[in-house]
Amino acid sequence: MTRLSMPPLLDTRATGRLSLTAMAGSRRFSDGPAVATAGFNQGYLGPTIIVQNGDLATEVTNRLDEPVSAHWHGLLVPGEHDGGPHLAIAPGATWRPEMVIAQDPATAWYHTHIHERTAAQVYSGLAGVIHVADGRDDQRGLPAEYGVDDLTLVLQDRRFDAAGRMVYDPSMMDIMHGFAGNRMLVNGQAGATAVVPEGIVRLRLLNGSNARIYTLFFDDTRLMHLVATDGGYLPAPLALDVLRLAPGERAEILVDFAAGGAPVLLSDPGQPYGVLQFEKDPTQTARIMRLPDQLDGAPEDLSGNEIRTRQVSLDMGIGGMMMGGGGFAINGRPFDMNRVDFEVALGSVERWHVRSTMVAHPFHVHGVRFRVVSENGGPPRPEDTGWKDTVLVPGEAEILTRFDQPASRETPLMFHCHILEHEDAGMMGQFTVT
Repeated sequence: MTRLSMPPLLDTRATGRLSLTAMAGSRRFSDGPAVATAGFNQGYLGPTIIVQNGDLATEVTNRLDEPVSAHWHGLLVPGEHDGGPHLAIAPGATWRPEMVIAQDPATAWYHTHIHERTAAQVYSGLAGVIHVADGRDDQRGLPAEYGVDDLTLVLQDRRFDAAGRMVYDPSMMDIMHGFAGNRMLVNGQAGATAVVPEGIVRLRLLNGSNARIYTLFFDDTRLMHLVATDGGYLPAPLALDVLRLAPGERAEILVDFAAGGAPVLLSDPGQPYGVLQFEKDPTQTARIMRLPDQLDGAPEDLSGNEIRTRQVSLDMGIGGMMMGGGGFAINGRPFDMNRVDFEVALGSVERWHVRSTMVAHPFHVHGVRFRVVSENGGPPRPEDTGWKDTVLVPGEAEILTRFDQPASRETPLMFHCHILEHEDAGMMGQFTVT
């Protein structure tokens, strides 16, 4: 058995400082030859960063031979600190945002966000997880021992050729549908087993794939208890037998491993495939043996406060069939770095009607967290009832958002499809908040 390892920890709480370096690497995945990769502070992927509310002096250095950025997906920071495509870090350069963290505890993540290069760069490994922590999880009765009963799990599918090499060579159809792999990696590892104590375990799930949507369930039908979505805790655990997770989304679930055997986490009930094998270790002390009854998440009801309604159409035309085609757009217009699509008032609440064409698109808005009001005219799915910053739109969705982070024309905030090939091909817009 190959034991699943956690990303290394980078805890900023004592120092208030964060230092990341984008670097080239080389990696053998299972039995294949080594391939070129990239990562933050290591050869593939990046450390799990723990932050708390307060000042965070950050520096991100680029040791690669092309521009990168560091987008803090899920952090509520202004446009000048957001790390989007306007904040590219040139080879050899260092970006030093003096950030202030001020938000509820949540699982966020970070990844490069260079226009037309995001998909390839994230695929190569330029991504990692962020824990926004307040030190009160023991009071909440939540598992909180990193790598023991609190597991950070980066779910990614990767494509391997006949020689066992990880490849990224999107065809026209791959761009149309998003680049999908033929093998699962968890935390950059293939075929590893997660070892857990015989008690309640927290799984922090990140869909870090370029395009694949997971529909997760356990092979022995045991329940998953959802305790947090993208933007923070729910008011109480929510029992689910299936959890859908689109690219960019995060979910925190509690799973009871006290009873039963060693389950396998699967995806796609129609044609199941293995995501992660679990193994119980009776020698590990289980800290938490019962689910909490309540949590202190408070998803605010923003309805009735909106000052305007906007229409957002995630468009795929016939031109999208062409390599780098012109068919990927929002509201009929492909992304333009020099065009501001929306001008939003600071502190205001807006209602956005988001509509997908042709396929389901995961829709992400930078610098905010929002409430999903409805999906296809009905109530939102259970996993979309908390604070969100990314939501899968298989038809139509209505979201309510308050815009509390300023963003200038020089460093606007983005909204886009989180199928990375679609984003790179033009399914992205940008907005100012003043």
